[in-house]
Amino acid sequence: MWKAKLEGKSLPSPVAVPGRVSDPGSHSPSGAAAMDCGLAPSGRPFAGKVLGIDPSLRGTGLALLEFVPGRQPLMLHSRTVSVPSSRSMAAALAEIHRAVTRFLTEESVVHVALEQTIYVQNIRTAQILGAARGAAIAAAALQGLEVFEYPPRRVKQAVTGSGRASKTQVARMVMGLLGHGRTLSPDEADAASVALCHAMTWRG
Repeated sequence: MWKAKLEGKSLPSPVAVPGRVSDPGSHSPSGAAAMDCGLAPSGRPFAGKVLGIDPSLRGTGLALLEFVPGRQPLMLHSRTVSVPSSRSMAAALAEIHRAVTRFLTEESVVHVALEQTIYVQNIRTAQILGAARGAAIAAAALQGLEVFEYPPRRVKQAVTGSGRASKTQVARMVMGLLGHGRTLSPDEADAASVALCHAMTWRG
């Protein structure tokens, strides 16, 4: 069903999934958007390139997807920014920033999408994750791009139809929607899933 929608084909009935975060700084979906089936008000599917990011200090996932009406979503590039623990936090943040900037300057990216942080184990983990997210978001902001954040459950709901789907189920669905030949790393699959969520629930 999602594949048909992304390709611009008609659906038998709307699918109830959460809508986009209408304000890049807001994390609460509106009531109207929560029942959106993923199409813009005009009925046209999302078109353009989206960079999905799964931020992590030592393993940030990046996935650049292209959406063209009438076609299957296409994975253009994906990468896991792996930074060994022997390197400092500052060096890791610089690497994340450089990697995101490279993706954005080499491609005509329309939007950047990240998974919203809902739960972290402790304050130290929250600080580290926040720093990694900041490096990625700053890179996008410096390119003048809008950044959209989606709660994990919304991403799972959009991609698999279930907000309780496992990471394995999400990864399999992502590869199925993209028709991807090779197995994606967990970080790249997560990045691709949030990019798919953005395109599926976007209301332009």
